[in-house]
Amino acid sequence: MRLVTHPGWRKPHPPSGGFVHSPPRLRAVTLKRMKQVRSLGYGLALSALVVVQIPVALVSILGVLVSTVLGMVFLLEPSVRLIRFMAGIDRHLMRRWVGVEIPTPYRPKPPALVRARDGYYHHKGKRYRTATSPHIDRMLAWVITDPATWRELVWIILDPWTRSVLALGPTFVIGWGIWLTLSEGLYWGLALSVAAFFLAPAALKNYGLYALALLGPTANTQLVGQVNRLNQVRADQLDLQAAELRRIERDLHDGAQARMVAVGMTIGAAEQLVDNDPNAAKALLAKARESSATALQELRQLVRGIHPPVLAERGLGDAIRALALDSPLKVKVHADLLERPESPVESAVYFAVSELLTNASRYEASKVTIDISRRGRALRVTVTDDGPGGAKATPGGGLAGIERRLAAFDGVLALSSPPGGGTTATIEVLDALPGDEELEPVNALPKGWRGLVYALCWSLCWLPLFPQGLVATFMLIFQPDERSWFLALYMPPPYQWPTVAFMIALGATMLATGIRLNPTPGKSPGVC
Repeated sequence: MRLVTHPGWRKPHPPSGGFVHSPPRLRAVTLKRMKQVRSLGYGLALSALVVVQIPVALVSILGVLVSTVLGMVFLLEPSVRLIRFMAGIDRHLMRRWVGVEIPTPYRPKPPALVRARDGYYHHKGKRYRTATSPHIDRMLAWVITDPATWRELVWIILDPWTRSVLALGPTFVIGWGIWLTLSEGLYWGLALSVAAFFLAPAALKNYGLYALALLGPTANTQLVGQVNRLNQVRADQLDLQAAELRRIERDLHDGAQARMVAVGMTIGAAEQLVDNDPNAAKALLAKARESSATALQELRQLVRGIHPPVLAERGLGDAIRALALDSPLKVKVHADLLERPESPVESAVYFAVSELLTNASRYEASKVTIDISRRGRALRVTVTDDGPGGAKATPGGGLAGIERRLAAFDGVLALSSPPGGGTTATIEVLDALPGDEELEPVNALPKGWRGLVYALCWSLCWLPLFPQGLVATFMLIFQPDERSWFLALYMPPPYQWPTVAFMIALGATMLATGIRLNPTPGKSPGVC
C-alpha cells in the first residue's frame, strides 16, 4: 500500500525488516551521486595501474632502443607486443569504465608464407629453405611501418603523467581541500573539494578521450581497414556469384535441359510410329507434352531462385508474404515499410529470409514470425521461430552465407538462439531506405564556433601538455639553474606543482575537446 502524506502528518517509521521506496527525484539524485563516487573509484583504480605501467614502459622502451641502436632486432617485436598488451588493457578499461569505445588501430597482420613448388620460401626475390628468416623480416616490417606502433610508444611514455593528473587528480584535490579546511582553517578548501567531487566524471571522460586520441585509429588506418574490408567483400561476392552460376548451370543441365532432350527424342519416336501405330504415337506425344510442362515448371522455379517476379512487381513485403504461403510452417508477416529499397538489397534480404525459413523448417519449428520495419534509414527484418534453438553460424553453412550476402550492402545478421529457447535472427541493412535528411560529407569540418574551437584545440593542445606540463615536470624534478620559459618555474614553490598539473589537465582537455568535435568519430563516447 502506498502512503499519501498530507500537511501535518508525520511520516511513519518503516517496520522492522520493511522498506520505504524513495521518490523518483531522490533516486535520481542518488544515482547522480553514485556516478561521482564511481568515477572517483575508477580514477583510483586507473592510477594504481601506473605502478605496473611504469616498469613495463621502461622495459619496452629499453627493448626498442637496444633493438634500434645496437641492432638486436629480435627484441623489437616482443617490446612492441608488450606495449600493445598494456594498450589493450587500457582500451578495455575505457570501454568498460568510461564508456569510450577505442577501436583497434593495427594494420592487418601479413599472411603466413607458403612453400613454393620448388620447395623454397620466396621473399623479396630470394629463396629460403625455412620460413624463419623471412617471417621475422615480414613481422618487423609490419610492426615498424604501422603508425599505431609509434603512437602507442608515445602513449606509454606520456600516459603515467596524464593519468595521474586526470584520473587521480579529483581525489587528490578533494583530500587537499579537506586538509586545508581542517588544518589551516581555509574554508575555500571545502568548496574546492566539492567542485572536484562534481567534476570527477568530466575528468575521467577527458582522460578517455585523450586515450582515444593516442590509442584509436587514424583516418589513414580507417581508410586502409575499409579498403581491406571492401577487397574481402568483393572476393566473397565473386565466389558467391561463381557458385550461383554453377548452381544455375547444374539445374539447367540436370533439369530443364535433360527434359527438353527427352521431349525431342519422344517426338522423334512418335514421328516413326505415326503411320504404323497411331495410338502409340499419340501416347508418346502426350508424354512429350507432360515433360515439356514439367520442364516449364522447373524453368519458372529456376527464375524464382534468381529473382522472383513478385519481388520485382510487388516489393519485399508481398514477396515475403508469398514466401510464407509456400512454407509448410505457420508464418505471420508484419510489414511496416512504405518505401522500397534498391533491387539488389531487396533480393539479398529476400533470399536471407528464405534461408532462415528453410532452417526453421529443417529444425522442426512450428511457428515463425517475420517483422519488417525501418529504423531511420536502416532496413530491419526480424525472424523469430519456436524451434529448439542452438543455431550458430559455421563456415560454409547457410547462416554464414547470409552474412556474406548481406556484407556487400553493409548489412549484418544478429543471432540469438539459446538452447531450448527458439531462434531470433535480426537482419539490418544500413542506409538501405531513402530519407529526407541531408547527409553531410564524411570529412566535413565543423562550422562556426565549433570549427574555431576545433582548430584552436588541435593546434594549441601540445603547448600546455608537453612543454608547460611534461617538460616542466622534469625541470622541477632535476631543478636546473636555467628556468627558460616554463611558467611553473616562475611560480612560488607552493604553486609550482599545481601549475604543472593544471597545464597537463588543460592540454589533455583541449585534446579531448578536439576529439569530441572530430567530424569522423567511430562512436560517440559515453559517460562512466
